[in-house]
This record gives sequence, C-alpha cells and structure tokens, in this order.
Amino acid sequence: MPNLVWIATMFLLAFAQLPPPGPGMAPETQPAAAAPSSATVTGFIRKTVSVDDQSYAYVVYVPPDYTPERPWPVILFLHGAGERGEDGFLQTDIGIGRAIRRHHRNIPAIVVMPQCRPNEAWVGPMAGMALRCVELTSREYNLDPRRVYLTGLSLGGHGAWMLAASYPDKWAAVVPICGFAEYAESTGLAEKIAPRLTDIPIWCFHGAADKMVPVEKSRELVEAIKAAGGKSAWYTEYPNGNHNVWDKAYDDPELWRWLFAQERVDRKSE
Repeated sequence: MPNLVWIATMFLLAFAQLPPPGPGMAPETQPAAAAPSSATVTGFIRKTVSVDDQSYAYVVYVPPDYTPERPWPVILFLHGAGERGEDGFLQTDIGIGRAIRRHHRNIPAIVVMPQCRPNEAWVGPMAGMALRCVELTSREYNLDPRRVYLTGLSLGGHGAWMLAASYPDKWAAVVPICGFAEYAESTGLAEKIAPRLTDIPIWCFHGAADKMVPVEKSRELVEAIKAAGGKSAWYTEYPNGNHNVWDKAYDDPELWRWLFAQERVDRKSE
C-alpha cells in the first residue's frame, strides 16, 4: 500500500484542484479521427497519450463484434496499486481484463484501461490522464455519451469514488470494488463527497474479510450516500471475501446486465 499520509495529503489538494478534461490537460488538441472501418482491429490495443509533455501508455479493449454503425457503451477501468507501472499492459491482467478474457460476451463495451505511474494514485495528474484517455477513445470509436461507466478496484476503487464525486454528471453508473475515500483515520471525507454522489447509480462491492482495505470503508460511503438522500446506491458484501473480490464481482453476469441498463440522465448542476 502507498504511504498513507502522503497520499491523503495529495488527495485533499487534488480533489479541490482537479481540472476538467480538455485544454490544459494535454498538448494541442488533435483533430477527430474518422470513424473506423469494418476492418477495425479488435481485442486489447496498446496506445499512448501525452499529457503535460508526459507520455503514458494505456490499453483500449475493442470487442470482437464492434462496428462503428452504432454507438457503444464505454467503461473506464482503474486498476489497483499492484498494476502501477509504465509497461502499459500490466493493468489488463487483473480485474476487468481478466473477466473479458474469461467471459467477453458479458462485456459488450469499449473498455479504456489507463496505467497509473509508480507511487502515484488516481487523483490529480493521474485522474486527468485517465479522463484524457477516454476523450481520445471517443474520437476514435463510436461511443455512446449517455453510457459512460466507471469502475475500479482497491486503489482504483478509491479513484472511482473520487472521479465520481469530481465529475458526477459524467457517469451513467459507477462500480467501486474494495475502495475507500480516505486512507487513515476518518476525516469526514465520505460525508463531504456523499452529496455529490446521490444521483449516480452505484453498485459497490467489498469482502468482509478484507485485510488490505477494511470493509468499513465501503459501508461508510454507501451509508453516507443514503443519509444524503441517495436512492440508487447498492452494496454487496461477500461474507468470506478477502481483498480480491473483484473476480467474483466481474464474473457475475448480473452486474453487467445492471450496468448496461443504466443511462446517464441530465442532472441539475450544483
């Protein structure tokens, strides 16, 4: 796990300052790409993105039956601490990448899989980079802007909660798995972000026997959302589940049926 005090300090600064995707987060805007042809390459495709003069590798999964003739749902997947690096592909070996290889028909969507740099977290520059990857993917493929989903596990579960709170109008639904809002002792952050999450369909998963991220972290967030008036937050707790309950969650076809049934609605701006 990363240094808790450093990460907590970094998030408290980044949450208030995280800029929206677009100008200032990347070099010159690139022209929109033409719609892919019927010969579009499918599978796990390694790509690169430049943000603030830094180059990052990421992966886009394109389903085998992709066609540009219709808009497709898109999922942003944020990996955990163990997949941080610069190879650009390690993040596909766990979580949603593994689920796709096992049950790709359950996940008929474009999946964007950025890779967080070592010793970083999904806040500040890394969050901006992830959003930039989605933006570039929307230029290359025919994506449905009303069906943009967000999920993450462990450190990526933390990122999913934070990105959802930072951009509540962007997501059709969010699936945080064994995530958390704050690292160390409670600072009331869950209660602070909960009002921004009340209108987003959320399905949260956690294992009761998790030794890495205490299950209380997810319980606290879901209860805070409900206390703030949220009526679309669901929570599944696996009684004997350890930290890696993402395999159970992502292998469950019911999760994907629920997810793809969600569409973003216009929400009143705060």
